[in-house]
Amino acid sequence: MAAEGGSRIVTRSQWWDVWDQFRRHRGAMIGAAFLIFITLFVIFGPWIWRVDPGALDIRNKDWRPVYFLLWNGEAKAGFAHPLGTDNLGRDTLANLIQGGRVSMAVGWAAMLLSLILGTAIGVLAGYFRALDGLLMRFTDLVLALPILPLLLVMMLLFREPLRGAFGPEAGIFILIVTVIGITSWMQAARIVRGDVLALKEREFVLASRSIGTPAHRMIGRHILPNVMSPIMVSATLGLANAIITESALSFLGLGFPSDFPTWGKLLFDSVDRMADYPERVIWPGLAISLTVLSVNYIGDGLRDALDPRIRGQ
Repeated sequence: MAAEGGSRIVTRSQWWDVWDQFRRHRGAMIGAAFLIFITLFVIFGPWIWRVDPGALDIRNKDWRPVYFLLWNGEAKAGFAHPLGTDNLGRDTLANLIQGGRVSMAVGWAAMLLSLILGTAIGVLAGYFRALDGLLMRFTDLVLALPILPLLLVMMLLFREPLRGAFGPEAGIFILIVTVIGITSWMQAARIVRGDVLALKEREFVLASRSIGTPAHRMIGRHILPNVMSPIMVSATLGLANAIITESALSFLGLGFPSDFPTWGKLLFDSVDRMADYPERVIWPGLAISLTVLSVNYIGDGLRDALDPRIRGQ
């Protein structure tokens, strides 16, 4: 803030302009609000709803959600299990919270891994001409691979060794995060490379190079800060992709152990009795769909907010 001639001139940073543009995107704001809500729900849910998700109660199995009492006063339902129970008497709400914790943790960790790989490869390919051809041909090769069969093969090959080394839960978590991360970095790499190629020809980069700035300082000080826009958009899309992929693997029975719920595992366990108890499929499916949709809307809002051609309109 500066004063001149008795008037006050307020200077605004670029990020305030980004925020102003982002909050004008109604879908992005709703998506951000829902993502914050679902994140807080799965983090603090176990302290609010203190029911053990793995506790078996055969006498209270197959409860319906409490809202069934609105049209069927004799339904086996109650506030002790507001979303009902499964065929083993496990509380659906507690499993939905615990499953969300695992699914969201896998999504964030896999997204960060793929983002680190994609950014590193994209920056190296775009900045160093000698590496461009090799890294981009490798990226094209990975893009050409059938991802789902590759995921299944990797899960089958490394599942038991990692379970033996780190335990059933930690081993599968490491495997799923690694498998998703190393098969979803390619789009981020190509986007970052394109931006780096354009930045290399900008005046400030050429001026910095002319005074002998080393490559690592050039990348850290000038290149990376100016490619944050595509990186942030890729992060949101990568999170949605990671959640969907983990759910698909769990639905196929290649995810976590049967007593370790995720949203995809809850779907898988409920398919056999879906006709009789459709709500057991609806709740985890709704959680996956709304979370992915909210992340996609956030990505749309960030893309618009970080685009200088749109910002300020």
